[in-house]
Amino acid sequence: MHYTLQEVEHYFLRGENTLNVVTTFVDKRKQKQVKYERAMLRELSINILQGRVKQYFGSSRLTSNLIMNSGIEEACYDVAIEAYLLGAKFSRFGYFGEPIEAVKPRCEKEERHLIDTLYNFFLFWGKGEEGAGSEELYYLCEQYVDSWWREGFMKGEKKYKLRLH
Repeated sequence: MHYTLQEVEHYFLRGENTLNVVTTFVDKRKQKQVKYERAMLRELSINILQGRVKQYFGSSRLTSNLIMNSGIEEACYDVAIEAYLLGAKFSRFGYFGEPIEAVKPRCEKEERHLIDTLYNFFLFWGKGEEGAGSEELYYLCEQYVDSWWREGFMKGEKKYKLRLH
């Protein structure tokens, strides 16, 4: 059965559209995740992100001159936000009584990826000037990602306890 464009427009304009929207559980889960992430991100500000970047990388002789590059600073923000949201995602387990030390290994792969991403970004923009200090740089990246993961975990757990999720 074929309809003309006018017949279709007439059908929809008269309000006789009885088509129901079918959503899957995957779509619903994704919508719920996006809503939760937005709620978590409302607690972050650019000043907090800038302060933490300066705290971890501003005082290091390896990275202090690199932080002046806005591309590196933005990469630090991106990794911080991802680590924060990762911690918030896993805070659900903390809400149900698991200690943070038991929850952390569950997302080790994702966390390691964030650390490696940030470290490689510093190496790329540093043009190999790090040399022997690259182990120290990696350690700084680990601490930075861990601090954001823990903050996301704590704030997410608090949201769950207050039933704000």
